[in-house]
Amino acid sequence: MQRRTLEGTLLCLLVLVCSGLSMAQSFVLDLPRQSQRAEITQRIGITDITISYHRPLVNNRKVWGGLVPYGQVWRAGANENTTITFSDPVTIEGKALDRGTYGLHMIPNADEWTIIFSKNSASWGSFTYDQAEDALRVTVKPQTAEMHEALTYDFDQVKPDSAVATLEWEKVAVPFKIGVDVHGVVEASLKKQLRGLGQYTWEGWDDAANYLLAEKVALDDALIYANKSIDNEDRYDNETTKSKVLLALNRKEEATAAQKKALDLASPLQIHMYARGLQGEKRNDEAFAIFRENAQKHPDMWFVHSGLARIYCSQGKFDDAAKEMKVALNSAPENQKTYVDGLVKKLEAKQDIN
Repeated sequence: MQRRTLEGTLLCLLVLVCSGLSMAQSFVLDLPRQSQRAEITQRIGITDITISYHRPLVNNRKVWGGLVPYGQVWRAGANENTTITFSDPVTIEGKALDRGTYGLHMIPNADEWTIIFSKNSASWGSFTYDQAEDALRVTVKPQTAEMHEALTYDFDQVKPDSAVATLEWEKVAVPFKIGVDVHGVVEASLKKQLRGLGQYTWEGWDDAANYLLAEKVALDDALIYANKSIDNEDRYDNETTKSKVLLALNRKEEATAAQKKALDLASPLQIHMYARGLQGEKRNDEAFAIFRENAQKHPDMWFVHSGLARIYCSQGKFDDAAKEMKVALNSAPENQKTYVDGLVKKLEAKQDIN
């Protein structure tokens, strides 16, 4: 038993020496370490990527080809395994990697590095690294960088479906690109989410439909979601969503019917805002017809006078337009008065507000 204890002690000492750790550090107590722990997370779409690592310092040492030998597996940090966690499947430099937590190791060389994602993420350093446990290996080119005294990981070149993770230490940077099938991940996530509490609200289904509509993907699913939303509660909002999805599917007659139903359910303000949206699409004649009808049905609403002002403005009748806009100004809510007053001034200066 004493021999085993002695062997264990010698092994611990060897690990400490090989890893460059201070003898003041402990394997059983939580004490300060020379290489302090750090963590960085980047979200791509709804996928979280987290790198957990320890940050050794240069301390006037020769790092590459010295402290970190070329051609040998290195823990890409200090102390325990550097780990990288993906909440969803990703690609690394174009190669597929499943969701999960991996031990991150690297093999440095002067002109090319190997990035290793190991299925074993719970070891100390790379001392027990086994290539048979590799989930993926990719090769990348190192780059020169500004001096980094402490080893650092960062995410850069962030795009809707990718980001570049970079290790930087001393004057070397090692980047690797992480990609995510954002649409695929979100579509799968929506199906799961809409089996929870979200399925009992009109908003959840409507939000899902609008995401797919905005991204122009899975439009058949978007229509299903819009109908599910309507089943929960028939509203202007989800009937409008349904109309837009049908239009994107080139089912124009059904889209027109859905939009008519939406307007039947709309509040006066929603009708006004729908007309403003038509103006944004350069469909002024349709917008002006809605402004007129809204003003006839709801003459006491401040915003209908804004709509009439826009009609007069389009006809070059700036005095009439300014008169209507002043009526709108008198009863507009406080948070709208500055905006409406600006429109009055433009009309008095005979400037087009459409």
